[in-house]
Amino acid sequence: MIEKLGLQLFTIRDTMNNAENIRESFRKMKALGYTVGQTAGCAIPYAEFGKIAAEEGIEICGTHDDFGMMVNNPEQAMENHRALGTTNMGIGGFGAESVEAVERFIEQANTVANNVYPHGFKFTYHNHSHEFRLLANGRTAMDMLVEGLDPEKTSFVLDTYWVQHGGGDVRHWIEKLAGRIDILHLKEMGRNDKGPFITEVGNGNIWWEGVLETAEKAGVKHYVVEQDIWPGDPFDSIAQSAAYLKKFMK
Repeated sequence: MIEKLGLQLFTIRDTMNNAENIRESFRKMKALGYTVGQTAGCAIPYAEFGKIAAEEGIEICGTHDDFGMMVNNPEQAMENHRALGTTNMGIGGFGAESVEAVERFIEQANTVANNVYPHGFKFTYHNHSHEFRLLANGRTAMDMLVEGLDPEKTSFVLDTYWVQHGGGDVRHWIEKLAGRIDILHLKEMGRNDKGPFITEVGNGNIWWEGVLETAEKAGVKHYVVEQDIWPGDPFDSIAQSAAYLKKFMK
């Protein structure tokens, strides 16, 4: 069961462009039942963003942030995350176009993890569907990431839509990553004549009862709704998702 419902703030990105709008957006999402947020960059200084979130009762559970800064200036990256009040230091993905690129990325990510873990942080990785393509070595980037990233110092932000879009079984991957998923993205897949599309949770074909039961057994810490695109007002969309997910709330 879900204890706290989170929102990936990329979903409402158009209303997160200044301090006043950020504060109002936090109030609106909280009124809909979301008390946790995950950033996708900050339009204002981290300290100000974190202060507004705390004042409005929004816990920041993680980020999609600047990998270059994590690699080249880990002290500043950690300071930014301290200002947000989170220890999950994450990125939204990378190209994963070749075996060599994945190997280089794993080396860099583990270096970041080694630098920040002694200070209480973890490096987190969010998947898309391209990580499930077979590479020249006959393996997928996702397989390589699971094997290569330090299981103690890193964790995954597993995205349900992109796993299914990539041909994976969502429950299998949750089980495979048991104990390594700090954040699960609850992203819904619908389908029409043009193919799969992102939609409101409960408005598609992911079997949420099974996914959430598996996630609880696997020790998922944060359940975060994400909807990259929406038919109208994103707050209408996240209201629909929250209403559907209420039956899974503690």
